[in-house]
Amino acid sequence: MSELKKIKSEIIEYGKLAGIKNFTPGYSGNFSARFEDKILITSSGSSNGYLSEDELVLIDYNGNLVEGNKKPSSEKMLHVEFYKQRPDVNYIIHVHSPYLSSFACCHIPLDEPIMAENVFYFGEIPLAEYGLPSSMDLVEKTAKYFKDYDAVLMANHGFIVGDKTIKDAFLKLELAESYAQVVFNTKMMGGAVLFTQKEVEEINSLKK
Repeated sequence: MSELKKIKSEIIEYGKLAGIKNFTPGYSGNFSARFEDKILITSSGSSNGYLSEDELVLIDYNGNLVEGNKKPSSEKMLHVEFYKQRPDVNYIIHVHSPYLSSFACCHIPLDEPIMAENVFYFGEIPLAEYGLPSSMDLVEKTAKYFKDYDAVLMANHGFIVGDKTIKDAFLKLELAESYAQVVFNTKMMGGAVLFTQKEVEEINSLKK
């Protein structure tokens, strides 16, 4: 199997998982991967849960289509900018999952230190200001977080995450959606007890 075909198979597999878990309902969201000096990205109007190989196209770092018969995702420049800023990121997933999108729509960042795994993997998930979907305004407002964060909430829009492998990106998506759900539930129960600064530092020391 060629490297390109392998990457396409990965995106189709994890796109299906995203659909099953309702992370990308309907036509929402998009996936991408680095490939040589290009980017493989889902096409405009595709449904991540039901992707076929011809719905994955190659673009260059200016967003131009270089291989494929379909129009690339309208959020292509968001992916391009993430890759430009983060040479360690090889896969990007953008979703409109219910809990993460709820926080995004309420303009609430996920920054409460309440669970060890979320402190360890995210520290916090910041909220980027609203920008019109598919616009360079959206790219500029979201991209300022890419250098320091793997995951970002997008106001009134959704969530984006990048990582070295597609599995790692997807696991961080799962963890973030669960984090959002736990924060929501704890607010309904009167509010979570937060870690102290000392406890946060102890958790972060486990990375060493």
